[in-house]
Amino acid sequence: MSVPERYVISLRAGNRLRPVTASRTEQRKAELRREIVAASFDCFAEQGYHATGIADIATRLGIGHGTFYRYFDNKRDIVEHVIDDLIARILAALGEENAPDAVSTLEDYRLQSARIGEAVANLIGADPRVPRLLLLEAPGVDAELRERVLDFIESMTEVTAAYLAHGVELGYLRGDLDVVQSARAINGMILGAVIHGVRHHDEDSQATLARAIQRLMYDGIAAR
Repeated sequence: MSVPERYVISLRAGNRLRPVTASRTEQRKAELRREIVAASFDCFAEQGYHATGIADIATRLGIGHGTFYRYFDNKRDIVEHVIDDLIARILAALGEENAPDAVSTLEDYRLQSARIGEAVANLIGADPRVPRLLLLEAPGVDAELRERVLDFIESMTEVTAAYLAHGVELGYLRGDLDVVQSARAINGMILGAVIHGVRHHDEDSQATLARAIQRLMYDGIAAR
């Protein structure tokens, strides 16, 4: 089971992401780009995506329209950027020790899943506006963007299925496991947790929910 080509980075164990040293100018450009995204989030939250204009975003930052257009084509381009950035960060979290073929026992898979869950939770929790934008606002922008979000969710099914298929192959997961449908079920629980976090930012609540998901994944709900 492979990751779709559009989201390709190698997930095989041992493939390292090499740090790149940016110049001061590049760092400033990246900082301003982040500031534009943050200001856009604030405007979208206050006025709604469709009611927000480039002028609103530029005014909030104290920059000219021309400066905005050096970084983004339009406000929709910002949403595309957020999706691309989140995908890149999630896939980066799945590299090396968290790659699908990096473990060989159920216990190691439990630990690996906990690491991945924590990494993804940190990515989503770092800015609650990101899941709100992607799940609640972006699908309503236009049909193409709605399909992009759904495509992203479906691609994560393929990624999760790769982990399950590896476990079946090595024998630490059930041989009769339907890896694709099981992956959808697991991701459905995770998506539900993300939606819960959009409204409830309590860390303890999120932690107990994460543990409940892990128990359902590994132990089921039947008494033993």
